[in-house]
Amino acid sequence: MSTRWCLNDLYKGFDAPEFLADFEAAKEEIVRFTKWAEDNFKTMDNAGEKLVEGINAINEGSRIMVKLGTFAMLVRSVDDDNQDAKKYGDMLRVSFADMAKPRVMFEAYVGKVEDLDGLINAHPVLKEHEFILREIKSKNKYLLSQGEEVVFAKLKNTGSSAWNDMKEQLTATMKIPVVVDGEEKVLPLPAVRNLAFSTNPQTRKDAYEAEMKAYESVEKAVAGALNAIKGEALTAVAMRGYDSPLHMTLENSRMEQATLDSMISAMEDFLPSFRRFYKKKAEILGHKNGLPWYDIMASTSEVDMKFTLEEGRKFCLDNFYKFSQKMGDFTKHAFDNHWVDSEVREGKRGGAFCMGVHSIGQSRIMENFNGTFSNVTTTAHEFGHAYHNLCLKDKTALNSTYTMPIAETASNFCESIVIDAALAEADEKTKRAILEQDLSDSMQVIVDIYSRFLFEKRLFEARANGSLSVDEINDLMLQAQKDAYGDGLDQDVLHKYMWINKPHYYYVDRNFYNFPYAYGLMFSKGLYAQYLEQGEAFLEKYDNLLAATGSASLEEVGDMAGINVRKKDFWVSSLKLIDSKLDEFCKL
Repeated sequence: MSTRWCLNDLYKGFDAPEFLADFEAAKEEIVRFTKWAEDNFKTMDNAGEKLVEGINAINEGSRIMVKLGTFAMLVRSVDDDNQDAKKYGDMLRVSFADMAKPRVMFEAYVGKVEDLDGLINAHPVLKEHEFILREIKSKNKYLLSQGEEVVFAKLKNTGSSAWNDMKEQLTATMKIPVVVDGEEKVLPLPAVRNLAFSTNPQTRKDAYEAEMKAYESVEKAVAGALNAIKGEALTAVAMRGYDSPLHMTLENSRMEQATLDSMISAMEDFLPSFRRFYKKKAEILGHKNGLPWYDIMASTSEVDMKFTLEEGRKFCLDNFYKFSQKMGDFTKHAFDNHWVDSEVREGKRGGAFCMGVHSIGQSRIMENFNGTFSNVTTTAHEFGHAYHNLCLKDKTALNSTYTMPIAETASNFCESIVIDAALAEADEKTKRAILEQDLSDSMQVIVDIYSRFLFEKRLFEARANGSLSVDEINDLMLQAQKDAYGDGLDQDVLHKYMWINKPHYYYVDRNFYNFPYAYGLMFSKGLYAQYLEQGEAFLEKYDNLLAATGSASLEEVGDMAGINVRKKDFWVSSLKLIDSKLDEFCKL
């Protein structure tokens, strides 16, 4: 069984004729589109035909450039020292920046069109992209001048993108001394963090302390990166005229403030109840002052749920087939064709992700599999993303780009499929272990995500007054964790360096990549409840809903499912489902 992915369907290497040909074709297309835009967007004559040409050029440019960029990113994500990936990644970022000029010209032109409705109804291509065109027009007020947009795009290459690259390289190449079951080892960061799942309490504590110690060697450099990236984001917000980074994020997420407020309010209401989970674990593990951070992922069960990679994949596959033939066939094809990179190794980034490659109708999944049930649910989670990409395969590039919150819907839905299947066949002891893991994951997405939301909100507020020191950033993180976890955790054993560990804080164009996880979890709970009630009749609606996510607001997608996401009642109903599982766990 292959533990590494194969990228040959993209390119066989950076020296492959296909890669080099596409690389040149991308540069030529940018030059062609730029000249065409300069020549044609001067007047409003034949506006409909010009918009059609612009849309076609953007879709074609995206097809080539995203394929090239994705290849470089995928190679580097599992081999941070790959010099070709670095070189071409840097060059492609320059090309992406060059594409900003004709894109801005197109968007500005859309903003000038007076009879957009008439043009949309007269041209099939424009009708197909109606949502995107209306969105562009409504956001024109945040568009800078052509020159400013180009400068912004180009400066990212030596600004936020470069800072993020440095941060990723520092953490991906860390070699951390740690004692594992009494034996001294030197491990990469992902392997050390995976020791949080160890059944040996001393190993968990030693790994936590080793991780915290290791961050000291990079804290100042990473703090510099964080300050620079957040400073760049604040500059963009001010120049574009957004009220705040959160306001910009909501606009880019196609999400209303009322929806976020209702969701956050519901989460806050349930925090006292959810803290019961951590206090119960602390009691079982013998802690008197709440759960120390190094035991957050520890299992209190006597059942040691271990899976080989083959067993984990088979469990996901078998239960995806029970959901639908389409999902099962798709997952089998992905496994058979080596779309997944699973092994933990030096130079590979931590965590897990799924990257869609729209131009070839495929996805690639990276994970760090070490045999826990959590790893199995992570596999299911990432395949949810891949299935989402499958449902968008026949859409254009412009109509297949969905926003952050809805991105976590299909992933959490697939987790529910696997977890419910495991619960259905478990004895009482195993059921308790599965419930604990399910609740642990849910608490991460509700309680920990809330702490990350608080941290980033306060970080932006503080950064507006100048750069922050390592101690100041640490204090913000600790306070956010105290506010979210409360007495559920030992207040003296938290994780002040979580800002180094989580990559999402370093995406300058994806600020607040935290609450989308909570949105996805709770929205998927509502969809999963419908599936349990409707059975096979739900499948077509589900696929259609996922296919619409690139060309609809979050509220419109919710309406498709009969869910009003603006109302707090919906979020409360989803949280009650989680709370009922917590009640069951405490009884067991």
